[in-house]
Amino acid sequence: MTLRALIAGVVVSTALTVLPAAAQTAPFTDAQRDAVRAIIKDFILKNPEIVQEALVELDKRQKEAEQQSRLKITQDKTGPLYTARLDGVFGNPAGNVTIVEFFDYNCGFCKRALGDLQRILAEDKNVRVITKDFPVLGPGSVEAATVALAAKQQLSSEKMWGFHQKLLSVRGQIGKQQALEAAKEAGADMARLTKDMDSPAIRLAIEENVQLADSLGLTGTPSYVVGDDIVVGAVGFADLKARIDNVRKCGKNVC
Repeated sequence: MTLRALIAGVVVSTALTVLPAAAQTAPFTDAQRDAVRAIIKDFILKNPEIVQEALVELDKRQKEAEQQSRLKITQDKTGPLYTARLDGVFGNPAGNVTIVEFFDYNCGFCKRALGDLQRILAEDKNVRVITKDFPVLGPGSVEAATVALAAKQQLSSEKMWGFHQKLLSVRGQIGKQQALEAAKEAGADMARLTKDMDSPAIRLAIEENVQLADSLGLTGTPSYVVGDDIVVGAVGFADLKARIDNVRKCGKNVC
């Protein structure tokens, strides 16, 4: 079915359902329905611009609906975006601006962006950084995330930050072995870690992060939530810093 025919069909169906009740005391015959369809089809063919206008309006409404759906998540300060138990939380836990990063330990851009967060945390003592494992780049990424989430159950925030930096500083692809080595170096109890890695809570944490990312429309890493807005990609220190300053100034990424 062509787009033109589809739209014509929808218009006809709508027209037939909204006619005044008095006009519908008797069902339309097939001939009457065909006549109405012909009239509407003729109108569309003579005014094709309405098809484009309808598609533009549809796209606008879809984007507005998606934005409202994202805002429900980003504005819920007690929701899972900000309060998941196994997230990494660094910087000032009571900071007046929060950055949430969805990352993958095998993401080259995440490795590059590590320096941006390191500098932000070093220079701004009123920022809270939340890291969410979003392993989208294969089995090695899932393995590394599993080790990291298990490590978070026993390591302090300071030691987890060291673990996080260690893994993101490794060149090339990483997996379970590199993550275990980083956990051991951070002082993790390896027997407990191995046990915790098999916990259903780990799998559920990853699934929750994937669901959140999907709900926010995220398709890659790194992706950030700064204030109520989504920031996609390794945008650099200056960009993130400007957004933080603007959130403090006017509550938005762009004032």
